[in-house]
Amino acid sequence: MMLRIKALALLQTHISHYPLVVRRVHQLASIKHVCVLPERRRQGLLYPFSSLEEHLSSQVSQEEFKIFHPSLEELRQAETLFTPSSKHSIDYSTSAVRIDHVPLLKQPEVCFMGRSNVGKSSLIRALFSLVPEVDVRVSKTPGHTKKLNFFTVGKAFTLVDMPGYGHNAPRDFVEMVEPYLQERHNLARTFLLVDGGAGLQKVDLVAVEMCEEFNLPYVLVVTKIDRTRQGALLALALQLRDFIKNQTSLCFPQPFLVSSVQFSGIYLLRCFIAHVTGNLQFNAKQS
Repeated sequence: MMLRIKALALLQTHISHYPLVVRRVHQLASIKHVCVLPERRRQGLLYPFSSLEEHLSSQVSQEEFKIFHPSLEELRQAETLFTPSSKHSIDYSTSAVRIDHVPLLKQPEVCFMGRSNVGKSSLIRALFSLVPEVDVRVSKTPGHTKKLNFFTVGKAFTLVDMPGYGHNAPRDFVEMVEPYLQERHNLARTFLLVDGGAGLQKVDLVAVEMCEEFNLPYVLVVTKIDRTRQGALLALALQLRDFIKNQTSLCFPQPFLVSSVQFSGIYLLRCFIAHVTGNLQFNAKQS
């Protein structure tokens, strides 16, 4: 435990929130714009692993990477949760530095964790790209934000942006994060981000160990796939598949691949969030 705490003391979210700043909606924020693209590009955006399938050995089952594989209509349904309306507001809610400061919310929560510079803030911005009035700013300075940041998505769920771990993490990271993870009973899933170019780092393994010890269901999300060569990305996907299968018990068996720049995998990840928060039902296999 002491070793883990020391490692997590290296454990930043580098974003700040200005909810009233209005930005333009990205042209690929909505599926309706993706559907008019050529099939190969459309499939790569909606189901990123499809771009790697041609390089996959015949001895490896593609189904292992399609455990969660919703239809286009289901992806559209999930998108409505990330689309604001007069009866469905989406906004930055509040920040907290201690468990006794967090808002008392009954709706399901998901939290995002990752080491410094993994692209967590960019990913959250992409997920909320249909809500231009909620500005999730990406800081160039590691360790910019030192708090738990809460975003409410109507009455459907709350997304929590956790302080990052690694370089420049808050000194009181452990005191801030561990009580939240242990005591937040409405926490439905923890999303652990892994840099596509760097792969699993030692400090990521510490975060995995924490999720396992606290009996938290979690999922691995590979970021920055647009910066990673296909051969290296496929090797990482296979490595993570084996790691999940052999060294974890609570991790969802399918790693998710995302690019916040190209929007690859954003629609699939929105759908998975909608599912694990109970807002979109699938069969038990996809849980």
